[in-house]
Amino acid sequence: MRKILTIMILLAAVCRASAQERTAQHKPYIDLRPLHFGILVGMHAQDIEFENVGPQTVTDADGVESVQTILCDADNWNPGFSVGVTAEVRLNANFSARLTPTMHFGAKHLTFLNLTRTDENGRPTTTTQDLKNTYISIPLDIKFSAPRFNNHRPYIMAGVNQMINLTGKDQDYIRLKRYDTMVEVGFGCDFYLPFFKLIPELKFCYSLTDALDKGHADQLQDVSMRAYANSVRAGHSKMFVLTFYFE
Repeated sequence: MRKILTIMILLAAVCRASAQERTAQHKPYIDLRPLHFGILVGMHAQDIEFENVGPQTVTDADGVESVQTILCDADNWNPGFSVGVTAEVRLNANFSARLTPTMHFGAKHLTFLNLTRTDENGRPTTTTQDLKNTYISIPLDIKFSAPRFNNHRPYIMAGVNQMINLTGKDQDYIRLKRYDTMVEVGFGCDFYLPFFKLIPELKFCYSLTDALDKGHADQLQDVSMRAYANSVRAGHSKMFVLTFYFE
């Protein structure tokens, strides 16, 4: 995440430095088109925010009940790769609507701490899971752009992103739902180059719905895994996405 923020700070510095005097404009009429298309590539970082259940009554394979406390957390932001296409409609001089179907390839690393069961040093036993996610996202955004100055034009954006999860193993501890809806906000800057327009953008996405598949625990064949699957009652996905658009 530090690398992503550093890149955006450098881009802002370039914008400020280039705004000192008027220069010749590249592609001066490109923004007057009512509809234009492009491609995008980028990187992202995934995370998920869990709501833990706390103490729970667990029944083992022999029918013996016990109370266990298991905590689940995504312990870091995991990097991934994004690729897609974009279509943008000009609404007026400052506003535009944008549709950007994108595929995100990434994963979330989950750590379970069983506070009831400890090792020989008295520390909670740890179990991990790599929750791989391949998403098809279909975000619809509204952009508000500042007036163009020389060969750059900063903007802010916000929208709603429908996510389709293409991955999920039946015998993992945690599985996410097939569909999720996120709200996203961000900012970027149009750079007008001699032959095309380059648009770096940084945005944050947060799940509006509970992304956790709550019926997954009952489908696990290993009874001992169900306590871990039932250790959370809700989950909300989060993403930081750094995208480079080419138009």
